[in-house]
Amino acid sequence: MNEIIVDSSLNQTRVALMEDRELVEIYVEREDNKRTVGNIYKGRVTNVLPGMQAAFVDIGLEKNAFLYVKDAIPAHMLEDSDVSSKDISIRDVVKNGQEIIVQVMKEPIGTKGARVTTHLTLPGRYLVLMPYVDYIGVSRRIGAEKERERLRGVVEEIKPKNIGVIARTAAEGKEKKELKEDLKFLLKLWQKIDKERHLGFAPRIVYRDLDLLQRTVRDMFTNDIDRFLINDKEKYKYIVDFVDLLSPHLKSRVEYFQSDVDIFDYFQIESMIKNALSRKVWLRSGGYIVIDQTEALTAIDVNTGKYVGSTDLEDTVLKTNIEAAKEIAKQLRLRDIGGIIIVDFIDMGNKEAEKEVLNILEKAIAKDRTKTNILGITQLGLLEMTRKKVRQRIDSILQKKCSNCNGTGKVLSEYTVIHHIEKEVRKIVHHTNAEAVLFEVNPAVVSTLKEENNHFISELEKETNLKIFIKGSELVHNDAIHIRSVGKLDKVQGLLPI
Repeated sequence: MNEIIVDSSLNQTRVALMEDRELVEIYVEREDNKRTVGNIYKGRVTNVLPGMQAAFVDIGLEKNAFLYVKDAIPAHMLEDSDVSSKDISIRDVVKNGQEIIVQVMKEPIGTKGARVTTHLTLPGRYLVLMPYVDYIGVSRRIGAEKERERLRGVVEEIKPKNIGVIARTAAEGKEKKELKEDLKFLLKLWQKIDKERHLGFAPRIVYRDLDLLQRTVRDMFTNDIDRFLINDKEKYKYIVDFVDLLSPHLKSRVEYFQSDVDIFDYFQIESMIKNALSRKVWLRSGGYIVIDQTEALTAIDVNTGKYVGSTDLEDTVLKTNIEAAKEIAKQLRLRDIGGIIIVDFIDMGNKEAEKEVLNILEKAIAKDRTKTNILGITQLGLLEMTRKKVRQRIDSILQKKCSNCNGTGKVLSEYTVIHHIEKEVRKIVHHTNAEAVLFEVNPAVVSTLKEENNHFISELEKETNLKIFIKGSELVHNDAIHIRSVGKLDKVQGLLPI
């Protein structure tokens, strides 16, 4: 059973896609992280970089957007010509100060600004409109050649000249009338955008894509979804009207969740989200995978863990890798991991077993709506794959870097902190005439000092002729040192607990 569960609250909307009561995709939209992909802007070129074959464009966001030459070349420059994008310089396409219309194709991620293109696309329910090219396409997910040819023929009949149209996966099995209505809506939308782009000065937004709820109905609520639940009465009514407009036959599947129980708690989604943020993911057999994410790539390690098998080592390894392959495909969708992905499966030493695991991984990944390529196994026995990076990973939306460890996941050991205390003591002795000092540290540091029977402090006092007091506090981070007082002995002692 496939379900879409929506949790609508005052400051955010969360959408969960469930397959057989398992969370496979989660989307979060807040006021501070509203999606920009699909938005169309009137921007101004601020810097042309021939060495990178790209340009920076001010579109009004915090960071300037990045425009590659292949995303900037107008279609007419390549028509009836053997010239490729590699033969054209970015300086021949855009100039500093030039106003251009661009569409965001990749969200700003980390320190990078949004990636934009001048090749605009407008997605509808069944079709995608491309106003600047004359082209007909059919989604690769539609496998039946007969259906592909039928859709190509229908699109050719209904589309205007010099306009590109792609039939989306949802177009499969749809009649000409439904496709024509969708195209009519997209053409009206383009007329409005075309008029708007000539108005006002850059940078400004020309068209804002649908919000999360609307995109969910448009892109995810298909015949494969058995139920659509939402916990907000007003938004429920709006969704029913929106579905009635796009897919009337699905209207009966939309339900209002009326309960005092939190909708995500009721379906145990909160605990699933918590697991999606964990570094280690346990498999049902007792094995586990470890997911380490960096800015450049994601590394996934497969381990047998508690699973010891029942036949032989080869069988144990194969079963663990098969289970891990299915889980990895699920985790890529759930965490929305993009970019380069390296998987270290347990060494199988058997080409047939390797092929079986890869086939299972490919089959599991087929459910993913984001483009993913499995490149094969390297000489080191590592699986290479890539997944299109479009938006921020779910962990970067729900979490932030620890202010103490700065995102490393590690803090200084107690012995390192004790060494820092010694350095601070020597600085105080060198630069002041103080008689005593009071340090406030984490209780773990105090425990370590006590294990040393306070020899360290007594020896340091004897060497520096400075009275040293150490006070433990849960409010002090593990690797921090707070100097509470430095000066006369009686003054420092007055701050100690009685």
